[in-house]
Amino acid sequence: MAVSIELVKELRERTGAAIKDCKDILEQTGGNINQAIEILRERGIEAAAKKSSREAKEGLIGVYVHYGARVAAMVELNCETDFVARTDDFVALANGVAQHVVALNPRYISADEVTDADIAESGQTRDKYIEENVLLAQAYVKDSARTVEEKLKEGIAKLGENIVVRRFVRYEIGA
Repeated sequence: MAVSIELVKELRERTGAAIKDCKDILEQTGGNINQAIEILRERGIEAAAKKSSREAKEGLIGVYVHYGARVAAMVELNCETDFVARTDDFVALANGVAQHVVALNPRYISADEVTDADIAESGQTRDKYIEENVLLAQAYVKDSARTVEEKLKEGIAKLGENIVVRRFVRYEIGA
């Protein structure tokens, strides 16, 4: 099936994928843009897995100060090159993760940091505790259909480099 250039452009704008990939996938899906987006997302996650072993030493600090300046967060988001760190997409991702930290106040970056004592003290199941307290496992505040980890993998697929949350801090007046 031949697809219109407008549909290819729309898919490219929504996903950042290469034009040829957009055209091929739209032809494969019969012009179904939602199905094409899902296929591109899956391919991006596969590509992200391949890049996860690469070292990420560049990056920037994402900052979010909530209205009223009573709560704020800083997130160190790392990538492989300073070129990617300066892109609008990377800056937006870093600041979005900082906004997420302000909103949901995670205690850990990954589930590996959670101890059995923390879970026992909480009285929750392991899965529930991780879902509520681990940054990468939380539903992303700007898109609750995805976790923060999935959002980072989308960034990896789009920007072509490994992306890692190195650390974060959250400040709240009176806390």
